Amino acid sequence: MSRTVLALTFALVAASPLGAQEAGGWKPTEKIERYAISGQSELDLYKSIGDKGPMVHGGKVRAIAYTDFKLTWTRRYENDASGGCRIAENTPNVTIIYRVPKPAGRLTPSVKARWDTFEAGIETHERQHGRFIMEMVRRMVAETSGLSAANDPSCKKVRAELTRRLGAAFKEKSGKDAAFDKAEMGDGGTVRRLVMTFVYGDQILR
Repeated sequence: MSRTVLALTFALVAASPLGAQEAGGWKPTEKIERYAISGQSELDLYKSIGDKGPMVHGGKVRAIAYTDFKLTWTRRYENDASGGCRIAENTPNVTIIYRVPKPAGRLTPSVKARWDTFEAGIETHERQHGRFIMEMVRRMVAETSGLSAANDPSCKKVRAELTRRLGAAFKEKSGKDAAFDKAEMGDGGTVRRLVMTFVYGDQILR
């Protein structure tokens, strides 16, 4: 799918510096995956992003960078003597994965200086989305740990409510992502200005 430099769709997602252990003893993990781009000029580098960036939204959109996450749970259910069910253990295992571009060749000092600014701006944007991921996981933990239901020997009630609450938390995160991207990537937005400055220089904003 070809795109002009101005038509490249942005799909940047991200997170604040992580690593601290959370209440309950769980700790998030971060991974950075870099995809190689080619070119010696700012425009050629950006065009290479358009050709090689990660595909998102079901393979319909080419992104500059993208943050994905893997979330699994260590979860244990207990039944009481009266047939009730309770979530007795509820520990998340979350890995946040950043996919970002990296020039394959050596850049001239002037191009590298502008690339470094561009790269740092992308990371700043990405890290905000990572905070949204962490807020989602914390909400999930808070709203489902100890969840219980009476007369639920097979734990069907608890599982159904668990699914509902997890879905609501994910939906909230998705809304935050969309609102943030709309503000950042629209006309005059931080990311839009970042791209234009990288490709065309400061004069484009004058």
